[in-house]
Amino acid sequence: MGRSRHTSAHPVGDPHFGCRHNGGHYPGLNRRTMVCAPQPHRSAGGNPMPEVQNAPTRHLAPPPPGRRAWWIVFLVFGVFAVVVLGVAAVTVWNLSRSFESVEKIPEAFPADEAARPPVATGVAASAMNFLLLGSDSRGAGTGSIANLSGQRSDTIVIVHVPADRKTLSVMSIPRDSWLAIPGHGEAKINAALSYGGVPLAVQTVEGLLGSRIDHVAVVDFAGFAALTDVLGGVDIDNPIAFEAYHLEGHTFPQGMQHLNGTEALAFARERYAFADGDFQRVRNQQLLISALLSGLMQKSVLANPATMGGVIEAVSPNLAIDEELSATDLVSLGVELRDVREGDVTFFTIPTAGTGTSADGQSIVNLDWAALPALQEAYRSDTLAGILQPQLQAAG
Repeated sequence: MGRSRHTSAHPVGDPHFGCRHNGGHYPGLNRRTMVCAPQPHRSAGGNPMPEVQNAPTRHLAPPPPGRRAWWIVFLVFGVFAVVVLGVAAVTVWNLSRSFESVEKIPEAFPADEAARPPVATGVAASAMNFLLLGSDSRGAGTGSIANLSGQRSDTIVIVHVPADRKTLSVMSIPRDSWLAIPGHGEAKINAALSYGGVPLAVQTVEGLLGSRIDHVAVVDFAGFAALTDVLGGVDIDNPIAFEAYHLEGHTFPQGMQHLNGTEALAFARERYAFADGDFQRVRNQQLLISALLSGLMQKSVLANPATMGGVIEAVSPNLAIDEELSATDLVSLGVELRDVREGDVTFFTIPTAGTGTSADGQSIVNLDWAALPALQEAYRSDTLAGILQPQLQAAG
């Protein structure tokens, strides 16, 4: 792994996982839910960095369509909630039928087995890691989710399913994280997809984790506004009032509010209105993810075949998966995860050490290489919950 030689003098305030318990920030979430997001970069005196303070908040050019790809995280719960709690026969039948039309990613894994981390043994062999990549490939004119030639993944998420199937851990990797991409030298991690497609993205992430990726999904999130509407909208306790850049004339007040699909999309896309930009956007996205997950897990939704069918129809057209993942595998995993609830899901971000500038002038995120060995060992030994749980207890 390559480590950046261009380290910022301004590390992230929290040198570990940037975790926030909902008690002081997100009262609408289940008490056991850990919300972990990258924290705004601050100076040694604790004040926001000048470049953040002085950055324009309303007049930047909007992101290209591909920036919608961070909605990938919603897919995790859209699919998992269906299989975990959708125990009615009609739901399983619909899931199997919908998989027939889901795009498959051919040769999603590195061809050189020797270059991959060793296969886990013992109890850890039953744990699973899902790599989820955000893409708006059809928006780029390819007409295919799985065809990712020349594209960059704006969202990289790893879902860890432990061997005991009692929890889920969802880790985000910032798209600008600077590291060595096999065969291409140092670059932002999201360039791996452009350089070598899904196999190189998998190889790069596996090198970072020191553990194997078991399955891969690529997601286009154009259909998730519709998913929100299928659920009748979501309730959000908004921590900061703001005027929406992506929904002209709409203001999101502070406090509890009910959002439809269009509003939910704008809520989670916003970054221009905030002094800390992407950091608040990540926190808002996690609020929305939790709200959507909560909606999916309602008995009134799970017991309604028509609603469950609508959920599946909203997810499946926007998904591409590796050829090795079958509907049977997913349903079996769902049965094993049947006791997992919203409060058993932990969100966190890979440890970072501030921002910097690469030798060729790119703005980058420096990974916290000193903190990574403990995280890598936790993935290898399936003890990730043991790292995250003490922080949850301390925050409580």
